[in-house]
Amino acid sequence: MSKTWQIPALALLSGGLFIAATPGLARAESYEVNNGADLDPATQDVSGEIAVDLRDDATETDISDLARQYGLALRPNSIFSGPEKLEIAKVSPADEARLLEQLSRDPRVEHVEPMAIYRTSFVPNDPLYAEKQWHLKRVGAEKAWEYGCGEGVTVAVIDTGVACYDKGPFSRGSDLAGTRCGDGYNFVNDTPEAYDDQGHGTHVAGTIAQTTNNEKGVAGLAYCSRLMPVKVLNRYGWGTLADVAEGIRYAADHGAQVINMSLGGPSSVGILKDAVEHALSKGVIVVAAAGNSGKAVGYPAAYPGVIAVSATDQNDKIAWFSSRGPQVAIGAPGVAVTQQTICEGGRNKCEIFGTFNGTSMASPHVAGSAAMLVGLGVTEPGAVRRALERGATPKDEPQLYGAGVLDTGKSIVNAYWTHVAARLAALFAVFLLVSRRIKKVGGEVASGPGVLFGALLAGVGLLPFAPLLGLASHAGPMRWLVELAMRPLGEWDLVLGTSMHRWLPLASALPTMALTAFFFGAKRLRPTIGGFAVGSAALLTTVAIFADVAFPLGGILLRVWTVLNALVCVWVARITLDKKAA
Repeated sequence: MSKTWQIPALALLSGGLFIAATPGLARAESYEVNNGADLDPATQDVSGEIAVDLRDDATETDISDLARQYGLALRPNSIFSGPEKLEIAKVSPADEARLLEQLSRDPRVEHVEPMAIYRTSFVPNDPLYAEKQWHLKRVGAEKAWEYGCGEGVTVAVIDTGVACYDKGPFSRGSDLAGTRCGDGYNFVNDTPEAYDDQGHGTHVAGTIAQTTNNEKGVAGLAYCSRLMPVKVLNRYGWGTLADVAEGIRYAADHGAQVINMSLGGPSSVGILKDAVEHALSKGVIVVAAAGNSGKAVGYPAAYPGVIAVSATDQNDKIAWFSSRGPQVAIGAPGVAVTQQTICEGGRNKCEIFGTFNGTSMASPHVAGSAAMLVGLGVTEPGAVRRALERGATPKDEPQLYGAGVLDTGKSIVNAYWTHVAARLAALFAVFLLVSRRIKKVGGEVASGPGVLFGALLAGVGLLPFAPLLGLASHAGPMRWLVELAMRPLGEWDLVLGTSMHRWLPLASALPTMALTAFFFGAKRLRPTIGGFAVGSAALLTTVAIFADVAFPLGGILLRVWTVLNALVCVWVARITLDKKAA
């Protein structure tokens, strides 16, 4: 995998440094980190701070003379800066340009630069990404990829099929080689292989989960997710009501967490509505194209609970063809969208990277974004919709744009850090509660690395701040391991793609009780068990508060179940964290 690391050198990792010193003469030996208060968000420069790289043979006398000549307070960037002679200086913003110009001409100086911020950033190496895929950049894909890519999530593409098969005259798309395609069904021809003989479905599927960072073609949004191809439209691009309805039910009953339907008709039909309600009742997020009539929103997009998507252009303006109305939930790029698709009916290995227009192209942007949210643990359809709407760029005409234009990056970042902050707060609160109960009965509270390890593992994740370092997006095939470390144990089954997550087997008291049953007799392990119990209680508390998890028995029973399990974990924490207990 190609790596595009932008290390926060100079300003963050090495410290955008500053000291309080006598102007002109002082040479400080402290290494304090700039808190970012003077960061210019427009230029990403640290205003009033410069980096001076002197010649390697410069002496301490040279450095002192330079500081005196230009009225600078120079100090080394870090304890490793001696051989490189990298010095940092605070300057007046008004004098910065003049000093940069003068120092650049001084023979003792190799380089002088304004202090700048660098951040980790993942940019896929797919050649057409930078050239043509404006739409992925517009929805904030690069920011979102630092947090998730739909790992463990299955997205059903109910369409003309997907070029996922090498059988007979049909071939798998060359740029879909690394995309995981699960079992699907062909309702047009009643076969298990939902091949694409039209091209529309493969294009749609690519926006959701095209193989990404493979130095070929284009990129996809939720590129770690698994596609479920469901063919309900024939090679002419149309299909029957019965096939569409059965396709929805098939996807819902066979493990799809998100359904995308870039299709529609003008009339509401009971069979289709029942199929949609069946999917929603099973906790499936249903996303559909609003339609291309320029008039009323079509069906199934117009049904309650469906996320209806309108199409926008490169200026975030509504496309002239996009359907509109009060049912529109959100707008997304649907003009000049580039993805791989088939040609010549999927035969002869014919494929192109086509640029299409339509709400059909807008809908998969939202479906891919929903898959990324599900991968972060936001699995309840209403919660997914709210997260997408809160992150959207607001527009004034809700009948055209709904909540606004899709911003996947903002939605993902908001959801992730909201969870992390809430879990850390709950972790502190639960530990405080348990500590007070132990002290009240004359006990002594255990502490140490075992407690911390257990609490983080169960409550927040061992590496919750990994996105700030770009660890996941640069991990390549091992990304799933980093994502496990970013999540509490209660979400590991979600990352691994197991269908049991909907019953929350790991986000419960079961792991805590198992650890207690097997290892309570080992006193050295009790602090770790206690920390794990505290972390589990904290996680369960936040699940009960947010109720953003799709639970088969409904939201009320979800809260009852998680609160009861949290109380069990608190009880275990009390008996395992008391150092005076027998």
